[in-house]
Amino acid sequence: MKRESHSLLRGGRREGSYKHAFSSAEMESLSSICDALLPPLQLETLETKENRKPTSKFVKCFWKISGSQFYVPDECDENGENPTWKAIGYKVDIDNEGNTNNIHKERPLEEGIVEAINETNLTLPQSLAKKGLQVAIDAKNNILKIKCDVVVVGSGCGGGVAAAILATSGQKVLVLEKGNYFTPSDYSSLEGPSLNELYEYGGTFASWDGNMAILAGKTVGGGSAVNWAACIRTPDYVLKEWAEDFKLSLFSSYEYVSAMDMVCKRIGVTDICVEEGLQNQVLRKGCNNLGLRVDYVPRNSSEHHFCGSCNYGCRRGDKQGTEVTWLVDAVDHGAVILSGYKAERFILQKNKEGSVRKKKCLGVIANSLTNNVTWSLQIEAKVTISACGALYTPPLMIFSRLKNKNIGRNLHLHPVLMAWGYFPDSISDLKGKIYQGGIITSVHKVLSKDSKVKAIVETPAMGPGTFSSLMPWQSGLDFKERMLKYSRTVHLITIIQDTGCGEVRGEGRIRYELDESDKENIKDGLKQALRILIAAGAVEVGTHRSDGQRIKCNGNNENELEMFLESVYATGGPMSHEEKWTIYGSAHQMGSCRMGMTEKEGAVDENGQSWEAEGLFVCDASLLPTAIGVNPMITIQSTAYCIAKRIAKFLKM
Repeated sequence: MKRESHSLLRGGRREGSYKHAFSSAEMESLSSICDALLPPLQLETLETKENRKPTSKFVKCFWKISGSQFYVPDECDENGENPTWKAIGYKVDIDNEGNTNNIHKERPLEEGIVEAINETNLTLPQSLAKKGLQVAIDAKNNILKIKCDVVVVGSGCGGGVAAAILATSGQKVLVLEKGNYFTPSDYSSLEGPSLNELYEYGGTFASWDGNMAILAGKTVGGGSAVNWAACIRTPDYVLKEWAEDFKLSLFSSYEYVSAMDMVCKRIGVTDICVEEGLQNQVLRKGCNNLGLRVDYVPRNSSEHHFCGSCNYGCRRGDKQGTEVTWLVDAVDHGAVILSGYKAERFILQKNKEGSVRKKKCLGVIANSLTNNVTWSLQIEAKVTISACGALYTPPLMIFSRLKNKNIGRNLHLHPVLMAWGYFPDSISDLKGKIYQGGIITSVHKVLSKDSKVKAIVETPAMGPGTFSSLMPWQSGLDFKERMLKYSRTVHLITIIQDTGCGEVRGEGRIRYELDESDKENIKDGLKQALRILIAAGAVEVGTHRSDGQRIKCNGNNENELEMFLESVYATGGPMSHEEKWTIYGSAHQMGSCRMGMTEKEGAVDENGQSWEAEGLFVCDASLLPTAIGVNPMITIQSTAYCIAKRIAKFLKM
């Protein structure tokens, strides 16, 4: 039976012919390459390998199929299924039962949202006017001129909070979001179409050299709609550094502590977890066996939340992203959300003589991302807020010809490396599959000799497509062997508070390199993750290094295991020209328009206002002075809360 979901998230086979310019001969060549990398294998190989017997027709089919045949390159068929999922022990999460008491009304933003994808040139002006916005049509130049009090670019952790605070203070707020709007019943949990629709570049965003794979949300709710629900408060040592070294008194104030309390209350944070999934069971068991401390991770979901696919949108409606919390508050107070429109530049003019800032921001120009609508928007506002994240706020400011040297610099990414361990079903005290249960419910801190945090170890979301792309390719045989172990191959991620930093030079143009201390910390974290996996009972462990680095754990090879651990290091990326390389990951981007007490120290002041343009504020992760070393949602929302409160006062002056 075909699962119900939004058409953009549904997947399915392509209709008609492929839309490319390859000739038949070229397609035949590509097929040959795919068949060479992933060839059909003889069943005898499967039956004799480690005395394993094929248990079903699905395993046999997977073993015999080649890389160019259907089911391998395609996500699913017209019924939303893929026979290879049964071979590898995977099942798409379509269960809405059990945790339904927190599901919000079907479309909680309905009263305030205008979706460009559902509009035409004729209807869009009418729809915006019906929401209470002043709209004038400049047909000659194909421009809609809109007036409001506040325009917010971005609807994620920063933009959602800012919109709520300012709308409730009496301002007419317009939120621009380039992504589309989805609700729990829209989500499909299908990896391919979900990544394509909910993430920047379909989840394939990377640094210029390909060393860093970056995940960044692109939907109403931004990263909060697709993140892993971890709600960790800003560490005290980070607040101390920001207050003392950067002279930012906000972060040592009761104002900020109170903001964290308010944020946690609004998004329903709890540190209770009734049941953990397989990966978190492994992390907890390994730490306990080693005598290491492991903590529960607070989440913005209920204590019974057991959704392992929240990274594709929470089908249960349990996770409290901005699209079901702060943006609802904003809409309830008259805010309008326009999806499918992308901000292109700020409207800046020379400020009046004697002003502190040389320029004044009058609003923003935005363009449609759908073919249904061709209007450009000229939005005039008293205050303009950039909340499109650390990867997109800098390009927007640069394209608007702002010159502060800090714009785009000081980018921190919380670099991640992963370790994996295979746990056969025969390990009876570890239940479930790696894609089941809350994504992050436990965390271990890796400490230095002086008790400083060098890294943290958590658990990631890991769909089969992501899994297959990360595992180093050794041979077609090895690939299929690994895929058959997919559902019980546990991954642990090592996250560091990077001191090295990168630069955002334009849209999709990111440069980033780890410094030597970062490499040392991530190496120590990766080693600790491997020790935890071994202590939990893994029969084989490894990393994603290009040479397929791994070792079997039979209980009698302690010296070999220690030698293996000593061989682990933070190697370079695929463009480093090192013989052995790896790919780093990042789901947290921050610092690229950081706060500073002077324009030499930051792109914006302590109130989030641009040092160059009056009325232009930044309210997202790009504000943060440094990396924080933990999941940043609470820090971003708390900072946005404080800044939005200050903007509200600014507007009443």
